Amino acid sequence: MTLVADTHPTPRTRGLLLDLASVLRTHLPGGRRPGEEVPTPQDALLRALCHDMTSPLAALEATLGCLDRMPGEQAERAELVELARAQTASLSSMLRTAAATGGATRRGPAPRLLRDVLRAAVTSCGLPSSQLTVEVDPDAGEVAVGDARVQRIVTNLLENAHRHGNGAAVRLVVRRRPGWVDIALTQAGLAADRVSDHLRTPRPPVDLTGLGLWSVQRQTRELGGRIVW
Repeated sequence: MTLVADTHPTPRTRGLLLDLASVLRTHLPGGRRPGEEVPTPQDALLRALCHDMTSPLAALEATLGCLDRMPGEQAERAELVELARAQTASLSSMLRTAAATGGATRRGPAPRLLRDVLRAAVTSCGLPSSQLTVEVDPDAGEVAVGDARVQRIVTNLLENAHRHGNGAAVRLVVRRRPGWVDIALTQAGLAADRVSDHLRTPRPPVDLTGLGLWSVQRQTRELGGRIVW
């Protein structure tokens, strides 16, 4: 997707974007009436993607069409390219949230060390290294992790900070104590109730807002862990 923003668009490129939008729309679950079953995390994720990807895809389509038709004003082209880049960044962020929320099996092929799990989460979350500080106790880094949900939890926390933190610094601290590993993330600037509401709600949100945090609390409890804020 980034490549599209950095190169001259083609009809094939626009076609791929429209195909992606079409596939997502065809999987959009219908509205649910009172008394119907609560949507599964997978259904909620598909609904959220269909809802939130519509505007960026439409903006990209319009921007790429303008670039194709423009006679060559450099300043105007640069402005359109910047808009395309912003929309692709938004789409990439949504897809990282989707991958972290429901895109991994519960158990990997073999246990991994927590330090490797943390490294993979940091690499995939999209946060610039200049914005993130990570502190891991040596003992905590050597803990064996046998469930992919641990990486999804950490990725979701970091991706949430990336999407909604307005560029504020993020600190990830991992400590070990008898029987437990504590994973703490702090970031200034967001109202506490906005975060805590998503960490306590029993049902997934209807869009991507709060989906990552809702997934964090669900998966943490599935693993026998607990959340405090």
